[in-house]
Amino acid sequence: MTLAKAQELDTQFPTYREEFEIPTFGSLGITSPEGKASTDQSTYLCGNSLGLLPKSTRKYLQDELNAWGARGVESHFNHPFNDEDHTPWVDIDLPLLPLFAPIVGAKESEIAIMGSLTANLNALLIHFYKPKGTRSKILFEKGAFPSDFYALLNLVEMNGFDSSSLIQLSPKAGSTYLEMDDIFEAIQNHADELAMVMFPGIQYYTGQLFDIPAITRFVKNLSSDIIVGWDLAHAVGNVPLQLHEWNVDFAAWCNYKYVNSGPGAIAGIFVHEKYTLDNDHSKYVPRLAGWWGNNSQDRFKMLEKFDPIKSALSYRQSNPSVLDCVCVRSSLKLFAKAGGINTLRLKSIELTSFLQELLTKSPYYIDQESTDKSRLGFQILTPLVPEQRGAQLSLLFVPHNDEPSKNVMEKVFGYLHSHGVICDERRPDVIRLAPTPLYNTFTEVWQAVELVDNALGLIKKGNL
Repeated sequence: MTLAKAQELDTQFPTYREEFEIPTFGSLGITSPEGKASTDQSTYLCGNSLGLLPKSTRKYLQDELNAWGARGVESHFNHPFNDEDHTPWVDIDLPLLPLFAPIVGAKESEIAIMGSLTANLNALLIHFYKPKGTRSKILFEKGAFPSDFYALLNLVEMNGFDSSSLIQLSPKAGSTYLEMDDIFEAIQNHADELAMVMFPGIQYYTGQLFDIPAITRFVKNLSSDIIVGWDLAHAVGNVPLQLHEWNVDFAAWCNYKYVNSGPGAIAGIFVHEKYTLDNDHSKYVPRLAGWWGNNSQDRFKMLEKFDPIKSALSYRQSNPSVLDCVCVRSSLKLFAKAGGINTLRLKSIELTSFLQELLTKSPYYIDQESTDKSRLGFQILTPLVPEQRGAQLSLLFVPHNDEPSKNVMEKVFGYLHSHGVICDERRPDVIRLAPTPLYNTFTEVWQAVELVDNALGLIKKGNL
């Protein structure tokens, strides 16, 4: 797997990196290594943490700042730019719905762009978690992102239960990720106790893509009383989804990772239409509510009556941030330009397959089944089957040393950064590499693996 092979693959799969602002050695404050200029671009493999800035976003933001300056509050209903790229602020989130529907496989009526990931997740959990009789438990994975654990723990405690109502699944000894059979077995074993099953679409640490349709279907075949929800923070904009078709009850996600909408960007939710088609004000199921979820025809009448919109929009509480929404819109237009999430997924699979092949041919590669933690090298924590992961491979470096300055992962991470490879570390020993199909190339993947090998070679010689 040579540089020539990487360059050949780059001719087969287009990149849209010219649409993005790529950090440079100079902008990152990195002293350029030999042969590099301060204006040379970095190798940005961190879209799983924060996506890059689309160049078009600057104009979208500036236009809204100009509208604010030119018309102030009147831009809510009378925007100074009267064209298809601009929307009166009162409806600023609505043009996002048709752009997002194909990304998550939903009807427009099943999506709302609102809030932030954990705030939205809490609102949905409070709405959908209805313990009854023997059904009070929630099944999820032991390695869930801490926010999910905090939300679920406090949810059961608010309902009078304790942590024993949380059933957490861990990989079997010797395995780095959950097997589907173990998930099905756990669901089956607790079928009469479960009020809810909630998993991440993609596990943030290992990069494992869970089989969302199979898990959802398995639960629903056992009982329609068990709610199935998904935290899709690492899945949206990364892998194709069909939330409506898969009969998912609810989902929440952020838009600052693969959707490239900026740090802390406005998030999104999915609520299956079966919960909102008959959203009559006299018989809707109570939820956390606010005036932006109310019937838009009566919103400004300030009535003391909640008449929920007959769609996922009824879960909105406050008017969405204008600046946030235009950032999302800017990025989603690039997804459409690139041919959509299905087209991007084809390149993504090739990127991670190429990365995997390079890594497994490294002299420092250690097989997943190995228990030897004394040998210098790395294991891949992520499933080796491309369809069972997203755009991320997680590498566990060994041996471990409690002293950061002597720890292998810390040394490799520092070496990569000094050579312009931007990735992220999960202490104590994991580096996550996430080649993103919109702006990463196969050549960048080849260069990153070369640098990993170089770093380990220097460590072996005692020179790093």
